[in-house]
Amino acid sequence: MRKLLALLLVVVVAVVGVNVWAQRSVRAPGPQAKGEVTAAAVFAGGCFWCTESDFDHIQGVIQTLSGYSGGHVANPTYEQVSAGGTGHIEAVRVVYDPRRVSYAALVERFFRTIDPLDAGGQFCDRGDQYRSAIFVANAGERRIAEAAKARVERRLGRRVATQILPRGSFYRAEEYHQDYYRKNPVRYRFYRWNCGRDARLEQVWSPAR
Repeated sequence: MRKLLALLLVVVVAVVGVNVWAQRSVRAPGPQAKGEVTAAAVFAGGCFWCTESDFDHIQGVIQTLSGYSGGHVANPTYEQVSAGGTGHIEAVRVVYDPRRVSYAALVERFFRTIDPLDAGGQFCDRGDQYRSAIFVANAGERRIAEAAKARVERRLGRRVATQILPRGSFYRAEEYHQDYYRKNPVRYRFYRWNCGRDARLEQVWSPAR
């Protein structure tokens, strides 16, 4: 009986451990650690599920948050934004450690995760609510973004459609959108493939260019 109870205890502990791990895998980071330095940047690269995933894989990025920015309606819903009547763009707020990754490096990486030539949206997502943009908080960020945009235009030999906009209010998207690529990996991968995102990125950023 004691052996059976011990075995049951082991199973319960294992199940709880798996559940805790799963919750942590999709949970936003906790309070800022003592001595930790953070900064934030906001980018719009089409579907915010994909933009979150792209930035989460960068060393020095602490947290990403899907949301809406650039519009004229307070606290918009996904339905409102996707309908195209609020002026908002699907965007991602990136919290990062500037000692580990610079704002300039984030901007450079951002351009490689989008089609900067597309003025009508991004990949299979069409409309102004899916256009690409960099939201800048100050003159320094604007200089960095403008310089990066100019380099991209020289490399691709075409006008870049990505906008550089002043950073205003950022509204957090609904909870089911946060960390979508982690919570729903199969659906996310199918969406990304079906949208042709990576195929188009390879076409735009081919080393042969």
